[in-house]
Amino acid sequence: MITGTTAGIGAAFAGRLAADGHNLVLVARDEKRLREQAADLHDRHGVEADVLVADLSEDDGIAAVEARLKDRTHPVDLLVNNAGFGNRARYLEVPIADELRMLKLHCEAVLRLTSAGAGTMRDRGRGGVINVASVAAFFPRGTYGASKAWVVQFTQGAAKDLARSGVRLMALCPGFVRTEFHARAGIKDTSVPSWMWLDPDRLVTAALKDFARGKSLSIPDPRYKAMSSLAKLAPRSALSSISSKVGRPPAKG
Repeated sequence: MITGTTAGIGAAFAGRLAADGHNLVLVARDEKRLREQAADLHDRHGVEADVLVADLSEDDGIAAVEARLKDRTHPVDLLVNNAGFGNRARYLEVPIADELRMLKLHCEAVLRLTSAGAGTMRDRGRGGVINVASVAAFFPRGTYGASKAWVVQFTQGAAKDLARSGVRLMALCPGFVRTEFHARAGIKDTSVPSWMWLDPDRLVTAALKDFARGKSLSIPDPRYKAMSSLAKLAPRSALSSISSKVGRPPAKG
């Protein structure tokens, strides 16, 4: 099962897993795009791709996906929690309703879906969850960075708790990837240095290798691995100054 599957990292996961012969459950808000994606994956790879239309920033959407994950007659062996969004504006320039929607999607939905999926996986003695976070988790960057830091901490803690259960959990921390995610957030290519952009297919290949090795944290690029290591050593004030500028407009006032 892949959430946020119709574009970007989610689509790259779907394409790679379908190419490897896995049947899929595709989750997103846009039914038309989901059905087109499912048909394309079936035609190209001969796999079954079920469609589940759900908005994971709403309780009803989360509950629908929870119910599918708890279905023991058609079990899910791998859950990729990828759905997410970002706001380009700075703190207090973003409506509080949008901030709360982000926390609902990045934190509550990830918690509830991971719990639903991992619970049935533990009962079967096998399975895995990949929670897509971000390298923003290691930098002070408002609600987005804070929510992704929560994803990393939650996933690594849960991975340790389930270490002997046969269920593997991994937090995936990509950097800037050329997807619809940044376009929707209003982040222009020109506002981010060219060397910081990653290819989604290569990212997914590296992430799945890390997952197969049993890692609980994947930063699938040497550049971003170096940046995250430096983030642990650099003064927080310096990190905040840098991260607040990349991919954002100038501060108002």
